Amino acid sequence: MTRKVTIALDAMGGDQGPKAVVPAALVTLEKDDSVNLLLVGSPDTLDEARAEAGEKYGNRLSFVSATEVVDMDEHPAEALRRKTKSSMRIAIEALKRGDADACVSSGNTGALMAIARHVLKMLPGVDRPAIVSAIPALSGYTFMLDLGANVGCNAQHLLQFALMGSVVAEDMLDIERARIGLLNIGQENIKGNEVVREAGELLSQSTLNYVGFVEGDAVFGGKADVIVSDGFVGNVALKTMEGVAGLISSILREEFSQNPLRQLQGLTARSTLNAVRNRLDSRRYNGASLLGLNGVVIKSHGGADKLAFETAVQTAIVEARKGVPVQIGRLIEDQGIECIRG
Repeated sequence: MTRKVTIALDAMGGDQGPKAVVPAALVTLEKDDSVNLLLVGSPDTLDEARAEAGEKYGNRLSFVSATEVVDMDEHPAEALRRKTKSSMRIAIEALKRGDADACVSSGNTGALMAIARHVLKMLPGVDRPAIVSAIPALSGYTFMLDLGANVGCNAQHLLQFALMGSVVAEDMLDIERARIGLLNIGQENIKGNEVVREAGELLSQSTLNYVGFVEGDAVFGGKADVIVSDGFVGNVALKTMEGVAGLISSILREEFSQNPLRQLQGLTARSTLNAVRNRLDSRRYNGASLLGLNGVVIKSHGGADKLAFETAVQTAIVEARKGVPVQIGRLIEDQGIECIRG
Protein backbone atom coordinates (compact mmCIF):
# COMPACT_ATOMS: atom_id res chain seq x y z
CA MET A 1 0.00 0.00 0.00
CA THR A 2 1.32 3.46 -0.98
CA ARG A 3 2.27 5.60 2.00
CA LYS A 4 0.17 8.73 2.34
CA VAL A 5 2.13 11.97 2.52
CA THR A 6 1.34 15.64 3.02
CA ILE A 7 3.29 18.25 1.09
CA ALA A 8 3.34 21.92 2.13
CA LEU A 9 3.38 24.30 -0.84
CA ASP A 10 4.53 27.92 -0.75
CA ALA A 11 1.91 29.37 -3.08
CA MET A 12 3.47 32.83 -3.24
CA GLY A 13 7.04 32.03 -4.35
CA GLY A 14 8.49 32.43 -7.82
CA ASP A 15 7.73 34.65 -10.77
CA GLN A 16 4.28 33.18 -11.37
CA GLY A 17 3.35 32.47 -7.74
CA PRO A 18 -0.19 31.04 -7.32
CA LYS A 19 -0.78 31.05 -11.09
CA ALA A 20 1.62 28.10 -11.30
CA VAL A 21 1.30 26.59 -7.82
CA VAL A 22 -2.49 26.26 -7.53
CA PRO A 23 -3.08 24.50 -10.89
CA ALA A 24 -0.10 22.21 -10.21
CA ALA A 25 -1.54 21.37 -6.80
CA LEU A 26 -4.93 20.43 -8.23
CA VAL A 27 -3.34 18.26 -10.92
CA THR A 28 -1.28 16.48 -8.26
CA LEU A 29 -4.37 15.75 -6.17
CA GLU A 30 -6.17 14.49 -9.26
CA LYS A 31 -3.37 12.07 -10.18
CA ASP A 32 -2.53 10.66 -6.75
CA ASP A 33 -5.18 10.11 -4.09
CA SER A 34 -2.52 9.15 -1.52
CA VAL A 35 -1.20 12.73 -1.46
CA ASN A 36 -2.51 15.54 0.73
CA LEU A 37 -1.49 19.15 0.13
CA LEU A 38 -1.14 22.09 2.48
CA LEU A 39 -1.40 25.33 0.52
CA VAL A 40 0.17 28.37 2.20
CA GLY A 41 -0.57 31.79 0.76
CA SER A 42 -2.24 35.16 1.10
CA PRO A 43 -5.93 35.22 2.08
CA ASP A 44 -6.99 36.34 -1.41
CA THR A 45 -4.96 33.56 -3.03
CA LEU A 46 -6.47 30.94 -0.75
CA ASP A 47 -10.02 32.19 -1.42
CA GLU A 48 -9.44 31.83 -5.15
CA ALA A 49 -7.92 28.37 -4.68
CA ARG A 50 -10.88 27.23 -2.57
CA ALA A 51 -13.29 28.43 -5.25
CA GLU A 52 -11.32 26.63 -7.97
CA ALA A 53 -11.01 23.37 -6.01
CA GLY A 54 -14.57 23.34 -4.73
CA GLU A 55 -15.46 20.38 -2.50
CA LYS A 56 -13.88 17.80 -4.77
CA TYR A 57 -10.79 17.04 -2.70
CA GLY A 58 -12.29 17.34 0.78
CA ASN A 59 -9.72 17.37 3.57
CA ARG A 60 -6.94 16.33 1.17
CA LEU A 61 -6.41 20.03 0.43
CA SER A 62 -5.83 22.31 3.42
CA PHE A 63 -5.21 26.05 3.54
CA VAL A 64 -2.99 28.15 5.81
CA SER A 65 -3.00 31.92 5.58
CA ALA A 66 0.22 33.96 5.39
CA THR A 67 0.40 37.74 5.71
CA GLU A 68 3.89 38.20 4.25
CA VAL A 69 5.80 37.18 1.12
CA VAL A 70 9.55 36.81 0.67
CA ASP A 71 10.57 38.84 -2.38
CA MET A 72 12.76 37.19 -5.01
CA ASP A 73 15.50 39.81 -4.54
CA GLU A 74 15.28 39.99 -0.76
CA HIS A 75 18.46 39.41 1.23
CA PRO A 76 18.34 36.01 3.00
CA ALA A 77 19.25 37.52 6.38
CA GLU A 78 16.43 40.05 6.11
CA ALA A 79 13.93 37.37 5.10
CA LEU A 80 15.01 35.21 8.03
CA ARG A 81 14.82 38.01 10.57
CA ARG A 82 11.83 40.06 9.40
CA LYS A 83 9.53 37.77 7.40
CA THR A 84 8.44 35.39 10.18
CA LYS A 85 4.85 35.35 8.84
CA SER A 86 5.80 34.69 5.22
CA SER A 87 4.31 31.85 3.19
CA MET A 88 7.80 30.35 2.86
CA ARG A 89 8.45 30.39 6.62
CA ILE A 90 5.01 29.01 7.51
CA ALA A 91 5.36 26.15 4.99
CA ILE A 92 8.75 25.17 6.46
CA GLU A 93 7.40 25.41 10.01
CA ALA A 94 4.58 23.03 9.04
CA LEU A 95 7.28 20.54 8.09
CA LYS A 96 9.07 21.13 11.39
CA ARG A 97 5.88 20.47 13.40
CA GLY A 98 5.13 17.29 11.50
CA ASP A 99 2.03 18.71 9.80
CA ALA A 100 3.76 18.08 6.46
CA ASP A 101 6.26 15.51 5.19
CA ALA A 102 7.95 17.87 2.72
CA CYS A 103 7.94 21.48 1.57
CA VAL A 104 8.15 22.94 -1.95
CA SER A 105 8.83 26.57 -2.87
CA SER A 106 9.74 28.49 -6.02
CA GLY A 107 10.86 31.42 -3.92
CA ASN A 108 14.17 33.12 -3.21
CA THR A 109 16.81 30.35 -3.04
CA GLY A 110 19.02 32.05 -0.46
CA ALA A 111 16.07 32.84 1.79
CA LEU A 112 14.71 29.31 1.48
CA MET A 113 18.07 27.87 2.44
CA ALA A 114 18.53 30.27 5.36
CA ILE A 115 15.04 29.79 6.77
CA ALA A 116 15.06 26.02 6.30
CA ARG A 117 18.44 25.71 7.97
CA HIS A 118 17.30 27.90 10.89
CA VAL A 119 13.96 26.15 11.41
CA LEU A 120 14.80 22.53 10.60
CA LYS A 121 18.49 22.44 11.63
CA MET A 122 21.13 20.24 10.05
CA LEU A 123 21.45 16.47 10.24
CA PRO A 124 24.19 15.25 12.59
CA GLY A 125 27.45 14.90 10.70
CA VAL A 126 26.45 17.33 7.95
CA ASP A 127 27.90 20.82 8.19
CA ARG A 128 26.62 22.37 4.97
CA PRO A 129 23.40 21.82 3.05
CA ALA A 130 23.85 21.14 -0.66
CA ILE A 131 21.58 21.63 -3.66
CA VAL A 132 21.11 18.63 -5.93
CA SER A 133 19.09 18.34 -9.12
CA ALA A 134 18.55 15.91 -11.97
CA ILE A 135 20.25 16.67 -15.29
CA PRO A 136 19.08 14.99 -18.53
CA ALA A 137 21.59 12.47 -19.84
CA LEU A 138 21.81 9.82 -22.55
CA SER A 139 20.83 7.09 -20.11
CA GLY A 140 18.08 9.06 -18.39
CA TYR A 141 19.23 11.40 -15.62
CA THR A 142 22.40 12.31 -13.78
CA PHE A 143 22.21 13.93 -10.36
CA MET A 144 24.59 16.80 -9.73
CA LEU A 145 25.56 18.64 -6.55
CA ASP A 146 26.35 21.14 -5.20
CA LEU A 147 24.60 23.58 -7.52
CA GLY A 148 25.30 26.82 -5.71
CA ALA A 149 24.81 26.58 -1.96
CA ASN A 150 28.54 26.41 -1.17
CA VAL A 151 31.07 28.41 -3.16
CA GLY A 152 34.14 27.19 -1.26
CA CYS A 153 34.43 23.62 -0.01
CA ASN A 154 37.02 21.34 1.53
CA ALA A 155 37.48 17.64 0.81
CA GLN A 156 35.27 16.55 3.72
CA HIS A 157 32.42 18.66 2.41
CA LEU A 158 32.70 17.03 -1.02
CA LEU A 159 32.60 13.61 0.65
CA GLN A 160 29.43 14.60 2.49
CA PHE A 161 27.89 15.82 -0.77
CA ALA A 162 28.70 12.47 -2.39
CA LEU A 163 27.06 10.54 0.45
CA MET A 164 23.91 12.65 0.29
CA GLY A 165 23.76 12.57 -3.50
CA SER A 166 24.04 8.79 -3.55
CA VAL A 167 20.90 8.48 -1.40
CA VAL A 168 18.88 10.75 -3.69
CA ALA A 169 20.07 9.05 -6.89
CA GLU A 170 19.35 5.56 -5.57
CA ASP A 171 15.86 6.57 -4.46
CA MET A 172 14.91 8.58 -7.54
CA LEU A 173 16.44 6.16 -10.06
CA ASP A 174 15.46 3.06 -8.06
CA ILE A 175 18.97 1.59 -8.18
CA GLU A 176 21.05 -0.09 -5.50
CA ARG A 177 24.54 1.34 -5.94
CA ALA A 178 24.76 4.78 -7.47
CA ARG A 179 28.01 5.47 -9.36
CA ILE A 180 29.73 8.54 -7.92
CA GLY A 181 31.99 10.73 -10.05
CA LEU A 182 34.05 13.70 -8.84
CA LEU A 183 34.08 16.55 -11.37
CA ASN A 184 37.62 17.47 -12.36
CA ILE A 185 39.65 18.89 -15.25
CA GLY A 186 40.95 15.41 -16.11
CA GLN A 187 40.58 11.76 -15.14
CA GLU A 188 44.20 11.22 -14.10
CA ASN A 189 44.98 11.16 -10.36
CA ILE A 190 47.46 14.02 -10.72
CA LYS A 191 44.83 16.39 -12.19
CA GLY A 192 42.90 19.01 -10.26
CA ASN A 193 43.54 21.14 -7.22
CA GLU A 194 44.49 19.88 -3.77
CA VAL A 195 40.91 19.83 -2.47
CA VAL A 196 39.62 17.72 -5.35
CA ARG A 197 42.53 15.28 -5.14
CA GLU A 198 42.07 14.89 -1.39
CA ALA A 199 38.32 14.37 -1.86
CA GLY A 200 39.10 11.67 -4.42
CA GLU A 201 41.20 9.85 -1.84
CA LEU A 202 38.43 10.08 0.77
CA LEU A 203 35.86 8.77 -1.69
CA SER A 204 38.17 5.89 -2.63
CA GLN A 205 38.32 4.90 1.04
CA SER A 206 34.55 5.14 1.55
CA THR A 207 31.95 2.42 0.95
CA LEU A 208 30.44 4.39 -1.93
CA ASN A 209 30.54 3.17 -5.51
CA TYR A 210 33.15 5.74 -6.52
CA VAL A 211 34.17 5.62 -10.20
CA GLY A 212 36.87 8.29 -10.00
CA PHE A 213 37.41 11.71 -11.54
CA VAL A 214 35.09 12.63 -14.41
CA GLU A 215 35.17 15.52 -16.84
CA GLY A 216 32.29 17.73 -17.89
CA ASP A 217 31.13 15.46 -20.69
CA ALA A 218 30.32 12.76 -18.13
CA VAL A 219 27.32 14.78 -16.95
CA PHE A 220 25.51 13.82 -20.14
CA GLY A 221 27.42 10.66 -21.05
CA GLY A 222 26.04 8.39 -18.36
CA LYS A 223 29.43 7.55 -16.83
CA ALA A 224 28.12 8.31 -13.34
CA ASP A 225 24.76 8.59 -11.60
CA VAL A 226 26.01 11.37 -9.30
CA ILE A 227 28.45 14.15 -10.20
CA VAL A 228 30.02 15.95 -7.22
CA SER A 229 31.59 19.42 -7.23
CA ASP A 230 31.67 22.56 -5.13
CA GLY A 231 28.82 25.03 -5.55
CA PHE A 232 30.73 27.52 -7.69
CA VAL A 233 31.68 24.98 -10.35
CA GLY A 234 28.33 23.21 -10.14
CA ASN A 235 26.27 26.37 -10.59
CA VAL A 236 28.37 27.59 -13.52
CA ALA A 237 28.05 24.16 -15.15
CA LEU A 238 24.26 24.10 -14.61
CA LYS A 239 23.70 27.57 -16.08
CA THR A 240 25.94 26.67 -19.02
CA MET A 241 23.87 23.55 -19.68
CA GLU A 242 20.64 25.54 -19.57
CA GLY A 243 22.12 28.05 -21.98
CA VAL A 244 23.24 25.35 -24.41
CA ALA A 245 19.80 23.72 -24.33
CA GLY A 246 18.22 27.08 -25.14
CA LEU A 247 20.76 27.66 -27.92
CA ILE A 248 19.99 24.30 -29.54
CA SER A 249 16.27 25.00 -29.43
CA SER A 250 16.71 28.48 -30.94
CA ILE A 251 19.02 27.24 -33.72
CA LEU A 252 16.59 24.48 -34.69
CA ARG A 253 13.69 26.94 -34.90
CA GLU A 254 15.79 29.35 -36.92
CA GLU A 255 17.09 26.76 -39.38
CA PHE A 256 13.68 25.21 -40.01
CA SER A 257 12.16 28.61 -40.81
CA GLN A 258 14.76 29.72 -43.37
CA ASN A 259 12.65 28.98 -46.44
CA PRO A 260 9.58 26.94 -47.55
CA LEU A 261 11.68 23.81 -48.15
CA ARG A 262 13.14 23.95 -44.65
CA GLN A 263 9.66 24.51 -43.23
CA LEU A 264 8.43 21.39 -45.02
CA GLN A 265 11.39 19.43 -43.69
CA GLY A 266 10.54 20.72 -40.23
CA LEU A 267 6.97 19.49 -40.54
CA THR A 268 8.24 16.08 -41.63
CA ALA A 269 10.59 15.89 -38.63
CA ARG A 270 8.11 17.38 -36.16
CA SER A 271 7.68 14.24 -34.03
CA THR A 272 11.45 13.83 -33.68
CA LEU A 273 11.96 17.51 -32.89
CA ASN A 274 9.22 17.39 -30.27
CA ALA A 275 10.88 14.37 -28.68
CA VAL A 276 14.21 16.19 -28.52
CA ARG A 277 12.55 19.26 -27.08
CA ASN A 278 10.81 17.20 -24.40
CA ARG A 279 14.05 15.49 -23.39
CA LEU A 280 15.77 18.87 -23.00
CA ASP A 281 12.78 20.59 -21.38
CA SER A 282 14.02 21.80 -17.98
CA ARG A 283 10.46 21.78 -16.66
CA ARG A 284 10.50 17.98 -16.74
CA TYR A 285 13.39 17.73 -14.27
CA ASN A 286 12.57 20.78 -12.16
CA GLY A 287 12.93 20.51 -8.41
CA ALA A 288 16.27 20.78 -6.61
CA SER A 289 16.61 19.11 -3.21
CA LEU A 290 18.17 20.98 -0.29
CA LEU A 291 20.11 18.11 1.26
CA GLY A 292 21.52 17.84 4.76
CA LEU A 293 18.49 19.33 6.50
CA ASN A 294 16.22 17.63 9.03
CA GLY A 295 13.42 17.49 6.49
CA VAL A 296 12.62 17.31 2.78
CA VAL A 297 12.77 20.78 1.18
CA ILE A 298 12.50 21.15 -2.59
CA LYS A 299 13.46 24.33 -4.43
CA SER A 300 11.49 24.80 -7.62
CA HIS A 301 12.88 27.08 -10.33
CA GLY A 302 11.86 30.70 -9.83
CA GLY A 303 10.33 30.82 -13.29
CA ALA A 304 8.43 27.55 -12.89
CA ASP A 305 5.09 27.21 -14.64
CA LYS A 306 2.38 24.67 -13.83
CA LEU A 307 4.22 21.69 -15.36
CA ALA A 308 7.55 22.60 -13.77
CA PHE A 309 6.05 23.07 -10.32
CA GLU A 310 4.15 19.80 -10.60
CA THR A 311 7.47 18.06 -11.34
CA ALA A 312 8.99 19.61 -8.21
CA VAL A 313 6.04 18.38 -6.13
CA GLN A 314 6.53 14.86 -7.51
CA THR A 315 10.17 15.00 -6.39
CA ALA A 316 9.03 16.00 -2.91
CA ILE A 317 6.54 13.13 -2.80
CA VAL A 318 9.18 10.54 -3.67
CA GLU A 319 11.73 11.89 -1.18
CA ALA A 320 9.13 12.09 1.57
CA ARG A 321 7.99 8.52 1.00
CA LYS A 322 11.57 7.25 0.85
CA GLY A 323 12.58 9.18 3.97
CA VAL A 324 15.65 10.73 2.35
CA PRO A 325 16.84 12.69 5.44
CA VAL A 326 16.68 9.55 7.59
CA GLN A 327 18.62 7.58 4.99
CA ILE A 328 21.27 10.29 4.78
CA GLY A 329 21.59 10.39 8.55
CA ARG A 330 22.13 6.64 8.71
CA LEU A 331 24.70 6.66 5.92
CA ILE A 332 26.64 9.52 7.51
CA GLU A 333 26.63 7.66 10.82
CA ASP A 334 27.74 4.41 9.18
CA GLN A 335 30.69 6.24 7.61
CA GLY A 336 31.70 7.63 10.99
CA ILE A 337 31.76 11.19 9.67
CA GLU A 338 31.86 14.07 12.12
CA CYS A 339 30.62 17.55 11.38
CA ILE A 340 33.32 19.76 9.86
CA ARG A 341 33.12 23.44 10.79
CA GLY A 342 34.18 26.02 8.24
